[in-house]
Amino acid sequence: MPISRVLSIVLAGGEGKRLLPLTEDRAKPAVPFGGTYRLIDFVLSNLINSDLRRIAVLTQYKSHSLDRHVSMFWQLPQMLGEYVASVPAQQRRGPHWYQGSADAIFQSLNLITDDDPDYVVVFGADNIYRMDVSQMLAAHIESGAAATVAGIRVPRSSAESFGIIDAVGTRINAFLEKPTDPPGLSDNPEECLASMGNYIFTRKAFEEMLHRDAADMDSQHDMGGDIIPAFVNAGEAAVYDFRDNNVPGATERDRNYWRDVGTVAAFHEAHMDLVSVEPDFNLYSGQWPIFTRQQQLPGAKFTLGGNAEDSIVAAGCIVSGAEVDRSVLSPGVRVEPGSRLADSVIFEKTFIGTGCTIVNTIIDKYCRINNGVQLGVDQEQDAARGCVVSGGITVVPKGSFIEG
Repeated sequence: MPISRVLSIVLAGGEGKRLLPLTEDRAKPAVPFGGTYRLIDFVLSNLINSDLRRIAVLTQYKSHSLDRHVSMFWQLPQMLGEYVASVPAQQRRGPHWYQGSADAIFQSLNLITDDDPDYVVVFGADNIYRMDVSQMLAAHIESGAAATVAGIRVPRSSAESFGIIDAVGTRINAFLEKPTDPPGLSDNPEECLASMGNYIFTRKAFEEMLHRDAADMDSQHDMGGDIIPAFVNAGEAAVYDFRDNNVPGATERDRNYWRDVGTVAAFHEAHMDLVSVEPDFNLYSGQWPIFTRQQQLPGAKFTLGGNAEDSIVAAGCIVSGAEVDRSVLSPGVRVEPGSRLADSVIFEKTFIGTGCTIVNTIIDKYCRINNGVQLGVDQEQDAARGCVVSGGITVVPKGSFIEG
């Protein structure tokens, strides 16, 4: 069987309003995660590790830091025909920006024409997971379907938060948007399959469907809302159960982990998944690494009895006479004596003064927290200081100076 030619398209134009203020100054896929990463690093690492190395990243909203990250780090050997290319909105189909995720690809059809693939992989850019995409591609080819949707098992009780897939075998009968009474799975009636927002298409059928959708004035031009239901109605859609995906180095605890970090609370909870002794998501697997640009900084330093327990502390940090518990510190963070951090996420180059108490808090880059400040203790006071309180989590906007 000849080797198929595959183009991967990463949809990275998301505005991420529910993550404000973390998305006030950056696109959602550019939001830092896990101390040293950005959200987009997870999907790009999955594709690279899967030997799918012809990748176009479609950007739109406040994309400068995202474009810079992709261009500075994600460089592949062009002599082998491999690339990760950041592609901004170009108004190729008229004087308007992207009207939806399907329209973003329709306006960028030149990428497919120029690359001339047999199959097109379309993945989102802002979820936390590991996946061998080549296994899903093999399942798609074997099924003979025009479109394949990756599905993850969720409790029926939480189905109202997802697009739910009703399938017989691997063929999708219906795509149900946030149903209140979804069909259970044959092998587990209390579970159902939710769409992960990851798709693989056979190229010709995909191009034809994009043209048809673009001509439909009633369409919202959305991949999950319009393109996939159209393939389902035509009887040409299959589902790929994420549980069938086997990633090298996965532990029993983090196997098939997938987290949508679309809200502040979910973003915070995903960080807490990283820091336990046996993490729900293990960043330390050498067999399926998550790649990113690492800064040239000295190792983390602990002085005057400073310590960190069940935490991730990145390079360049100094914890001086302070206690850090169940927290993630990004590069260049400094914590002064007498301060206590718990269940918190601190972004790059933030300074925390003496005698501070910070709990259940996310602090964006370049902030200065003055001596004696308490954050996450009195959320009404946090809001009065200009912080954002969302889902029980205090968020300090980028570049803030918080006084006692």
